[in-house]
Amino acid sequence: MTQESIWSELELQGLTNLAAVHHNLPTPFLYEEIVRRCEGRLAHLGPLVVRTGHHTGRAPNDKFVVREPSSEEKVWWSPSNQALTPERFEALRRRILAYLQGKDLFVQDCFLCADSAYRTPVRVITETAWHSLFARNMFLHAQLNELETYEPSLTILHAPHFQAIPELDGTRSEAFIVLHLDRRLVLIGGTAYAGEIKKAAFTFFNYVLPQKGVLSMHAAANSGRAGDVALFFGLSGTGKTTLSTDPQRSLIGDDEIGWSERGVFNLEGGCYAKVMRISAKDEPEIYQTTRRFGTLLENVGFDASTGRLNLDDSSLTENTRAAYPVGDIPGAVREGTGGHPSNIFMLTADAFGVLPPIGKLSPEQAVYHFLSGYTAKVAGTEAGVVAPTAAFSPCFGAPFMALSPTVYAKLLGERIAQHKADVWLVNTGWTGGPYGGGHRMPISATRALVHAALDGSLRHAPTREHAGFGMQVPTTCPGVPPELLDPRGTWSDGSAYDEQSLRLARLFHENFRQFEGDVSPAIASAGPATVLAAPSFT
Repeated sequence: MTQESIWSELELQGLTNLAAVHHNLPTPFLYEEIVRRCEGRLAHLGPLVVRTGHHTGRAPNDKFVVREPSSEEKVWWSPSNQALTPERFEALRRRILAYLQGKDLFVQDCFLCADSAYRTPVRVITETAWHSLFARNMFLHAQLNELETYEPSLTILHAPHFQAIPELDGTRSEAFIVLHLDRRLVLIGGTAYAGEIKKAAFTFFNYVLPQKGVLSMHAAANSGRAGDVALFFGLSGTGKTTLSTDPQRSLIGDDEIGWSERGVFNLEGGCYAKVMRISAKDEPEIYQTTRRFGTLLENVGFDASTGRLNLDDSSLTENTRAAYPVGDIPGAVREGTGGHPSNIFMLTADAFGVLPPIGKLSPEQAVYHFLSGYTAKVAGTEAGVVAPTAAFSPCFGAPFMALSPTVYAKLLGERIAQHKADVWLVNTGWTGGPYGGGHRMPISATRALVHAALDGSLRHAPTREHAGFGMQVPTTCPGVPPELLDPRGTWSDGSAYDEQSLRLARLFHENFRQFEGDVSPAIASAGPATVLAAPSFT
């Protein structure tokens, strides 16, 4: 595509009177623009450090979907998919177009979906060079022959410095993420947090792919030397990226995965890892990405006098991020595809300190916990969250699900049954007491348990049934203290544990009422017991 043709295409979208258009700039040229425009600072060994202002996390309350005839009967209308009228959308779009007149724009022509059967062109148009680099890091690069006939199926118009007027635009604040599914257009403004770009695209594909029979998942995937594939579900802060980025296995993708009849595939081309307090010892692969050219570091501690990073600095936010191509992880699967999963891990940071470090779920329990999506929101991950809070997020990613959670749950249940995958609930949260009283599960123990599940050891290990939640919990695992496997035994007061377990069980049931009429009786009854049963194991 020539420079003249991109100008023509932008004009057709109403982007006129522009100062300059920087089309598909490669990483070195984007570096030059970012530094020249004072959008970021070059740090020691080559990464770029950027700041996102007071928006240091996602803004789930500011996401909207246009209510229009082609999609309104399919969309899961929820607090994460608030309705906006077509008239409000068009007025907001026109105000953005007026705002962008006279400005430079950066355009990246990318693709999503590593599986060639679902590979989809996505164009990101932004007013900042560093967000263009983010899109280049996170999405799949277009090949030269693909650019000759490139026509986007989704366009993201990103104006982080443009602020909405709630009274005029129908938004809740100056920030907004608005998807028009019929026009395949996304508007983002009022926030520089780069994660909104990838999650807006993810929401779009969560609408499109299930209607093609593909399960789209907020999950990570990796493969072993024998080609066995594992999935890792989990919200931010549960260890999804950390556990899937394993030196003994090959990373397929760390956040957005599709599961088709042919196997799994990465929707993206990059990783967006939390890097607060990571170390070369515990997370060596991710740590090394913070020390290389091309990586974008959001809100990471930075000494302007020396150019050195401080990954322990949470003065701006706990939600510091690194965006880098998946190929920067040694041994990553560059094709972004794999076979059908044989192990599925549902990760939760249990703030109650009730759940065991690992437990095997029945197929019905797997669907129940998938629909429940229990975890703790970690401070700084979302705007307004200042301390870990127990939460339920269906499909371990409710803010990104465009369709009803039961659509994804049905597909997951079918895939588990068809491929006989083992499903494990893994608590990476607290043990020995709740948050504030107990302590975080040692990552070494979690890694040992995951490895034992992957190599088949846990399948044959002796187990006991957790009296409250019903999953089968192993009583032994190499490298894990036996006492850690009994969550009740880690508490100094067993009766306090029983009360806490009962309290959490009731919260599960209260949350699951919304799905009881849409699932089978076997799934509806797969939840925890609400009658106190002691001891914790039977």
